[in-house]
Amino acid sequence: MTDVLIIGGGIIGLSTAIALSQKGASVTVVERDICGQGATWAAAGMLAPEAERLEGSLLGFGIRSRDMYPQWIANLMRLSGLDCGYWCCGMIAPSIEEGDHQIIAKYPQYISQEESHKRQSGLGEVVLGSLWLPEDGQVNNRKLTQALLTAARSLSIKILEGVNVYQVVCDHQRDHQRVTHLDTSVGKLQSDRYVLATGAWTRSLLPLPVKPIKGQMLSVFDRDRHLQRVIYAPSCYIVPRQDGTIVIGATVEDKGFEQGITAVGIAQLLNRAIAIYPAIANMPITETWWGFRPYAPNEIPILGASDYENLVLATGHYRNGILFAPITAKLISDFIIDGITDPIFQ
Repeated sequence: MTDVLIIGGGIIGLSTAIALSQKGASVTVVERDICGQGATWAAAGMLAPEAERLEGSLLGFGIRSRDMYPQWIANLMRLSGLDCGYWCCGMIAPSIEEGDHQIIAKYPQYISQEESHKRQSGLGEVVLGSLWLPEDGQVNNRKLTQALLTAARSLSIKILEGVNVYQVVCDHQRDHQRVTHLDTSVGKLQSDRYVLATGAWTRSLLPLPVKPIKGQMLSVFDRDRHLQRVIYAPSCYIVPRQDGTIVIGATVEDKGFEQGITAVGIAQLLNRAIAIYPAIANMPITETWWGFRPYAPNEIPILGASDYENLVLATGHYRNGILFAPITAKLISDFIIDGITDPIFQ
């Protein structure tokens, strides 16, 4: 037995486990594969609520989480002793089509074509102007994963990798419904409370409206390290790491769990990226990969109470799992431990 059993060992599951543990709960994380090897590993690590042009309560949710990042990262570094590659480098969101240019020119963050080139030299001629977003930035999601795992282990959180959860078994009473245990590849697992943080694979356990959206990505190496801003264009994003790696993404493919890299996917990304930042044309390709984003309706995460009184939902973060991790962990742990429901917490 454990106080809380979290199904899913991606960034949402691990972040929530740490937050719960630091509030005094005993926590177990069960992961079907290797922790952090799903959408967390495949991401670019952008912290971009403004560049994404999120709207309404979702924008507020994203900004709140982005603003939590410095303290959140400091806590992880203290627990793990590891660097997370957090870099508040600022972000340029360029327009490359006249129609979009007319729209963004009305934003207070708008800067002209000339000013855009001053903020980041080497931009392509297709850039007509941009939004300058100094508060948006990035974290190295793969370094972050290692820090989360190390921090979790330092807190004696039990992590079970390579364990398949076959079924969430429930007791259906007239006046209440509860999860009694999980049927898994290592037998029954029981807990007082459960958190479902299974990302794109959510529907294998519960009939929730979450589906996989595939994204292909690649990286190149910038020996000169001239690119110092994240570039978030309508057709692709270009994310420079401090070690010279540049991450380029991402396709958006509604093809279920279809695996693999395609020539057309990588060609589209490269053509778009080179148009926006031409120096990429002469940089060596260092890696290609793909992942599955957990899409929920209107791109709004599914958070909070479920139909079962001891099962809490934390899934459907789509393209913003890295960004939303700190606030999700806080909301879920506040809800479970203190019974606090945030107004944003649906």
